[in-house]
Amino acid sequence: MRRLATLGLLTLSGVAVLFAAAAGPAAAAPSCVPDGCVRVVQISGLVDPILVDFMQQAVTEANATPGTIGVVLQLDSDGVVLTDVEFDRFMLRLRDSTVPVTAWVGTGAHAYGGAAELVAVLRGSTMAPGGRIGNVGSQRLDAGTFGELFAGDRAGLRSTDVNENRAKELGVIDRISLTAGDHLVGLAGVTTQQVTDKDGNPKLEPKTVAVIAKLGLWNQLLHTAASPAVSYLLLTVGVGLLIFEFFTAGIGIAGVVGAGSFALAGYGLGVLPTRPWALVVLGVASVAYAIDTQAGIPRFWAGVGTVGWIVGSWFLFDGVDLPWLSLVVGVAGLVVAMVSGMPAMIRSRFGTPTIGREAMIGTEGVVIESVTPDGVVEIDGATWRARTNRATPLEVGERMKVAAIDGLTLEVEPIEGAAKDYREKRG
Repeated sequence: MRRLATLGLLTLSGVAVLFAAAAGPAAAAPSCVPDGCVRVVQISGLVDPILVDFMQQAVTEANATPGTIGVVLQLDSDGVVLTDVEFDRFMLRLRDSTVPVTAWVGTGAHAYGGAAELVAVLRGSTMAPGGRIGNVGSQRLDAGTFGELFAGDRAGLRSTDVNENRAKELGVIDRISLTAGDHLVGLAGVTTQQVTDKDGNPKLEPKTVAVIAKLGLWNQLLHTAASPAVSYLLLTVGVGLLIFEFFTAGIGIAGVVGAGSFALAGYGLGVLPTRPWALVVLGVASVAYAIDTQAGIPRFWAGVGTVGWIVGSWFLFDGVDLPWLSLVVGVAGLVVAMVSGMPAMIRSRFGTPTIGREAMIGTEGVVIESVTPDGVVEIDGATWRARTNRATPLEVGERMKVAAIDGLTLEVEPIEGAAKDYREKRG
């Protein structure tokens, strides 16, 4: 228990340090030059509470900064992980902003699910050649407030995605813009100038300044942790390292890294839509793995853990996709670690090459972590997991001797004053 408490304090301290490092005075809103400015907000990944706060802050600052002509969301997203109420409120804020808000889906980028609804609501939005939009599923936004966005000719976008030309035909976007600069040129109020492109042809480019806005380091870390692939892999790493650390003496780097990974995974899973029963199955699988890890030999419980981890991983997320590569790496990595690598590491850490285990019976050593009833002892410079023999507790610093061996665990007792086994006395 002391080890777990210390581990928790280390984790909380690390989180506090990160928050302190990320804290500080907010950056002042940039001043717009005489030709005005446009805020370009780069949005990548699932639209989660971090990105929503980021976009709303950009819109608030744009409305408060004289000379700001508009806000452009440079979008590349698989969807939205907000409640329907939160999504409605957020879209009303964007749609009704005094400074116009538009979206641009660039080359190779896409807007799926709720992100496609966002593009459809924001008038003046555009796409670049090579962009995709669609796979909306059921409309999340309130139809009474925003209308039926994907009815009639657009109904196909509920299950498929289309390119920029088809999106323009359907009226989902207003224009096709090859670059972000082309998108800016088409915005009302943007000052332009004529230049020559690399082929010698005249073209317009904006004189209005584009102010790029990106997530800060801490928010970027949280946003990354809230992606399905990263949160799942962090959970897998955290579980593996914490199980390893639980069966070793003291707190090492594995425990700190494992606790940090587990904390970030917890945040990500809290943001993403997950199935509670699948999380319970993963928890049971972790306990099953821990049972055979303690024994040092993969047996029945390792099989239970493997089946449980596969089932829990497969059904973990509800409504968002876990990439196949992440699923395979997570399942295969944990199974190999728990069935093969972990028992070997535990045996190595708590074993010694200089003596056979059976020959250790009667060997004396010292307690380095209270054995009440489980703890850690040291014998000839090697640390071992230990359990009290005959219910006699031992405190740190006491001398002890080995009475029996159970797998990788030593059964120990005080050199003097151990409880008597009356079955031996009768013998």
